[in-house]
Amino acid sequence: MAVGGAAETRGPRSRYGRRKQRAGVWLMAPAGVYLAAFLLVPMGMLVYTSLQSGGAFSGRFYFDWNFANYADVIVQYKTQFARSVAYSIAVTLACLLLAYPMMYWIAFYGQRWKSSILMLILVPFFVSYVIRTVQWKFILGDDGLIFGPLKHWGLLPEGFRVLATPFAVIAGITYNYLPFTALPLYVALERIDKSLVEAAKDLYSSKWQAFRRVVWP
Repeated sequence: MAVGGAAETRGPRSRYGRRKQRAGVWLMAPAGVYLAAFLLVPMGMLVYTSLQSGGAFSGRFYFDWNFANYADVIVQYKTQFARSVAYSIAVTLACLLLAYPMMYWIAFYGQRWKSSILMLILVPFFVSYVIRTVQWKFILGDDGLIFGPLKHWGLLPEGFRVLATPFAVIAGITYNYLPFTALPLYVALERIDKSLVEAAKDLYSSKWQAFRRVVWP
């Protein structure tokens, strides 16, 4: 009787579990179709095109698994590739250096202001990526809101500029991607048990030792 009752109990539950799984699959189906149509298919077409041979002047291209195209691109544009890698490393470090102290303070000392501060960080990103990038062109332009008055007052030379420099590129990318670094860090720091930090201090650890041994890992 007990075995039969357990089997009867598992039956409806297992059927409910299968229905729940199928419901999850159907709910994810639209997103999967969207990704397949607008991400996987274009990427496949790009790979297919990159392995073609031919010439722009002849106007004739044919697919022949020409992997030499990749070697040619690396040789011809190695400077651009190296610059991209250097910029990506610089942006990653800049995002970490800016986001970690800010999220640490919010998680441990923000208290009732946490939500408000996080909202202030996110509000600019309700605006289009292009608009946010273009606005920095007006702010950091040669005669923009910052450098225009400084040049007028003689505090900066007339030839001083920030736009179209490596600093401007790194700063712009850092600004646009900072929330993608800050929010995961905040979630991780918020989940740390604050009592562990207090316990480390009670055991005569300095603030740096408590941070290094409790928070940082």
